[in-house]
Amino acid sequence: MAATAPVCDFGAAAPDFTLPDVVTGARVTLADVVGPRGTLVMFICNHCPYVQAILDKIIRDARELEALGIGVVAISANDATAYPEDGPEAMAALARSRGFPFPYLHDADQTVARAYDAACTPDFFGYNKGLELQYRGRLDASGRQPVPADAPRELFEAMRQIADTGQGPRQQTASIGCSIKWRAA
Repeated sequence: MAATAPVCDFGAAAPDFTLPDVVTGARVTLADVVGPRGTLVMFICNHCPYVQAILDKIIRDARELEALGIGVVAISANDATAYPEDGPEAMAALARSRGFPFPYLHDADQTVARAYDAACTPDFFGYNKGLELQYRGRLDASGRQPVPADAPRELFEAMRQIADTGQGPRQQTASIGCSIKWRAA
């Protein structure tokens, strides 16, 4: 089921977390991934066609953002019992095969996704160096199919602006994707 992320709550603080990296097994905290000029926290998963359509662009943008001093991390919070393709083993295989330049963390109990109020995959949270939310928009105009490579890079440009000014763009288009697959209560 498709879901849309809410609009940016400018200035909201980044919730702290400690989650396992599915590739290294290390416990990773928010402080471990903070960049000197900003931080991008992404909620993604393996099976979502919206994520699959832009995964190459996510990897490209993460590399370029890290070169600009932006820390990048990806978190999967989907119910791995109901969606085993989003479990730690499959996540690690994807991260290795695609050469993720960022930690890929598993939020098994979904507390981090709830703290961030994550709504869909992909859901992007762009913070300035003070960990104040400045972007909650889409990567670009892609949906289930990627747009051409020369389409405007909305997330990348927003994060570059945040790195340079500490402020995100006031006009943002919400991300759309698969709903987070919440565990039954």
